[in-house]
Amino acid sequence: MNKRIVLAMGLVLVLLGCGKLTLENYDQIKMGMSYDEITGLLGSPDHCDDLMGVRSCIWGDEKQSVNVNFVSGKVLLFSSSNLK
Repeated sequence: MNKRIVLAMGLVLVLLGCGKLTLENYDQIKMGMSYDEITGLLGSPDHCDDLMGVRSCIWGDEKQSVNVNFVSGKVLLFSSSNLK
């Protein structure tokens, strides 16, 4: 029984540690990168809005997030909140 608990806890820690929403990944974002490059870096966004040719996407939640604005599929502006 103890082996199962230790194994389960280890799996949870591995999954939590594999998040792509990190300061390291954010620091790799550059103006002009494509939407596909950003999703390769951060994964699929949690939410996107399209308005007047600007696609605004958010990864994360109110605790920590990355916001990226794309024009013609390329990064124009980006910001982060509470990344570690």
